[in-house]
Amino acid sequence: MENNAYPSGAQSNAEYLAPPPVEGVAGGGTGYGWNDVTLKGRDSFLKAIDPTRLPTTDLLHVWGMPSTATIGHQEPPRPLEPISMLVARNERESVQIALRPKVSWTGNGNAGNLQVHCSDLCSSSGQRLEVGRSLTLRRVVPILGVPDALVPVSLPSARISLLPGETSALWVSVDVPSAQQPGVYEGEIFITAVKADADSTVEEVSDIDKHEVRRGLEESLYVAESLHEKPQEEMLEGLRAITTGLRRLLQAPLLSASSENGSMDMDGDGQEASTIRVKLSVTVWDFVLPVTPSLPAVFGISETVIEDRFGLEHGSEDWYGSLDMHYQWLLQYRISPYFCRWGDNMRVLTYTCPWPADHPKSEEYYSDPRLAVYAIPYAPVLSSTDAAKDVLRKELEILKRKPHWKKSYFYLWDEPLNLEQYDIIRRMSGEIRAIAPDARVLTTYYCGPSDAPIAPGTFEAFVKVPSFLRPHTQIYCTR
Repeated sequence: MENNAYPSGAQSNAEYLAPPPVEGVAGGGTGYGWNDVTLKGRDSFLKAIDPTRLPTTDLLHVWGMPSTATIGHQEPPRPLEPISMLVARNERESVQIALRPKVSWTGNGNAGNLQVHCSDLCSSSGQRLEVGRSLTLRRVVPILGVPDALVPVSLPSARISLLPGETSALWVSVDVPSAQQPGVYEGEIFITAVKADADSTVEEVSDIDKHEVRRGLEESLYVAESLHEKPQEEMLEGLRAITTGLRRLLQAPLLSASSENGSMDMDGDGQEASTIRVKLSVTVWDFVLPVTPSLPAVFGISETVIEDRFGLEHGSEDWYGSLDMHYQWLLQYRISPYFCRWGDNMRVLTYTCPWPADHPKSEEYYSDPRLAVYAIPYAPVLSSTDAAKDVLRKELEILKRKPHWKKSYFYLWDEPLNLEQYDIIRRMSGEIRAIAPDARVLTTYYCGPSDAPIAPGTFEAFVKVPSFLRPHTQIYCTR
């Protein structure tokens, strides 16, 4: 629904440092030059840096950014403040956490390593949004220099590395189930600079787990104290929440280790002082987004790209499995996918389900309430044979009697450019509507026909496109 990640206050436990000059602009140098300037007078940093002896705020800038922001390598640091998100039930919202090293504390070309640990998001009534299920974390990875790919990281704890003089980002997503109790859920993301050697991982995670255990005990105690004089039904619900919380605490690595050693030190003040803690608050509204998106969003995937990328034979068992994986993956993001194969010019065969309409899998696809719309394949688009036309007729005769028929559409041609291509669209649409008069055809365009009796390239030609296609196109998409 909404998130507020632009900071306005100073980052805790650290002096706010001005952003670096951009290389080649107004005397700006490299990231290393900026690091040298910001640490002027700190002779101790010129020696080998032990991140366990310094606050992470002395080594790293951390701040929040909205999911709509593009965080480049030279994104300047901002102060850190708590992140707030507003989310409906059955909705996903995301926010970014930007990371920029102030100095390098490891070698091998990296600025340093970080241990990132996420806690569950908890409400005052003991309800949770669990890490790994409702709270997920991904690394934003650039593709050809542009922040693009979201690579999952392990939870609740993960180790990541940073490059010197560059800003990186973590993508934090909150998935709220439809049945989640409304309220305010709070948690923290702990970011700690660690040594490059693997042995430091156990020590750092163990110290952070101490805070998790302490927090869990405090929450259980709060819920228990709030149950006094509550109705029996609310008391039972509270006891169930306490039981669930205590079971989770017993599974914590810290308690498992302490049961073997016979002792446990809960004093984590030193670690908490050196760790950057990003506070995350999620307000879950008391309404549910519908399972079927109100505004359809479609996304096309080239089947030939999948075949070439994964070395799959068209129509093989692995081919169907790969398409199904892509379909299911997009559907979870409220996107109605379709697959496509290009023909001559800009003819395109599009379909949402790779199985024919009489296959059981077809009904599973088209009846899925998460699917807002689906594309029906127009087989003659690639081969205008009698066999292809028979396939089309069979598909339509089956599908037009189904309750989900109202979700269907045909996508026949991508961005027609001249009157001949417009005529072909009208002819194909006529064949479809002769079998199913209420079928819908989608046409994309960005200009009018170049050979129409209108000045080409003018706005008038653009706005008159629907007049060339009515009544053979029902859905118009422009860019």
